[in-house]
Amino acid sequence: MNVRDTMKQILEAESRAIANIPVTDDYERAVKLIVTQGKERGGQLGTSGRGKCGQIAQNIATTFSSTGIPAVFLHPSEAQHGDLGILQTNDVMLLLSNSGKTREIVELVSLVHSFSAEMKFIVVTGNPESELAHHADICLWTGGAPEVCPLGLTPTTSTTIMTVIGDILVVNVMKETGFTKQDYALRHHGGYLGIKSRQGEDPAFINNRHK
Repeated sequence: MNVRDTMKQILEAESRAIANIPVTDDYERAVKLIVTQGKERGGQLGTSGRGKCGQIAQNIATTFSSTGIPAVFLHPSEAQHGDLGILQTNDVMLLLSNSGKTREIVELVSLVHSFSAEMKFIVVTGNPESELAHHADICLWTGGAPEVCPLGLTPTTSTTIMTVIGDILVVNVMKETGFTKQDYALRHHGGYLGIKSRQGEDPAFINNRHK
């Protein structure tokens, strides 16, 4: 099988996996919790994950920060060595683990609860029956689609789905809070997007005009 054929198979498989993400009321609950804690009560969104899930969690945190919800990535291992102190009253945690069994993430739940017993957890996982899922206040199941990796091991489809779930949360929180282009400009001063958000014009047009 050549690259073109493999590419078509991967696109079809991952598109199907995204389309099959279970649409549940838990997403509305998650959005309301993030808005309540991060917007109304002055808290922040703490995200965490290990490995590839950690990279997705970092991306989700930075996207939320740029769209009106203060957010921070908490490395699950560093949390055991003082970084737990970055958490604040009224925060909410978003944890990512495809297996729902990642040791450092499961341990993080206990660490956070010892630090703040009232902390709420949103968990994104491919295993709704896992230990981590049972610790969640809100569990967002990915649907558990198989990885497109030929070994069935490398995080591929699962990380794509988690990225999309992050987008679902971000976009709906933006709508819920009425986040505007002006709000975006206050948080994003540099680059193409900074210019576009402030000027309301295509930066390519602006740049050409000043040449």
